[in-house]
Amino acid sequence: MKNNKHFVLLRGLLREARHWGKFIKELQEQFPDADIFTLDIPGNGQLHHAVSPKTIACMTDALRQQVPTRSHLKLVALSMGGMIAIDWMIRYPEEIDIAVLINTSVRPISPFYYRLRWTSYLKIIKMISHSAPQRERDILALTSNKHHHDSRLVSDWQQWQKACPVSTHSAINQLWAAAKFSIKVKPEQPILIITSQTDRLVDHRCGMNLAKAWQTDHVTHKTSGHDLPLDEPVWLAKTIRKWLMNKVVVS
Repeated sequence: MKNNKHFVLLRGLLREARHWGKFIKELQEQFPDADIFTLDIPGNGQLHHAVSPKTIACMTDALRQQVPTRSHLKLVALSMGGMIAIDWMIRYPEEIDIAVLINTSVRPISPFYYRLRWTSYLKIIKMISHSAPQRERDILALTSNKHHHDSRLVSDWQQWQKACPVSTHSAINQLWAAAKFSIKVKPEQPILIITSQTDRLVDHRCGMNLAKAWQTDHVTHKTSGHDLPLDEPVWLAKTIRKWLMNKVVVS
């Protein structure tokens, strides 16, 4: 039988495929016969030489070109990646079976002070003026509750940033695209929304509000940070598996 399990993993601001870390292995263990595609937004990772698009829609169109198949796709998306997933589902509904949205926030469902917690404003402003290596340390400290003191992980992130630096132009475009993205209609596909209750970057009520507005499935992890795939890769993979087992699209 032809395999129709195609997972597409979408990361967020300034991140690349390698930042999925151990989660890729855990997801593969839950779905041994699945194809897992980890894509880079232009401007990030292997595509760091490109300039990031200024809109979420243009990011979606660029990412679609990286997928070898455009049917029966299952999106797993974090943060800004969730905005891309929503746009993809709405504009190309025939390509997407389901989506798992992790710590995602969108206008006009939640106010700006939920979408970016006010307690992180000063940290982000300081981060802009820091050196690239220090900025990676700052990002880890802000997005992970479990690994924020992991010197080896920081070193890996710093090496990736040095090898594939995100330009200031691309960073600004990504921030602008995420800030102005807004939705008017609800995707028709089954959606699981996952939030981190102790997310220090995005208020977890953003996900709760979205789940309530769309009347869709919602799960909360009580102790993980914004980067839930990093903090709890095993839990996340098993949660996706359990949810999908209840959906007809699992075949």
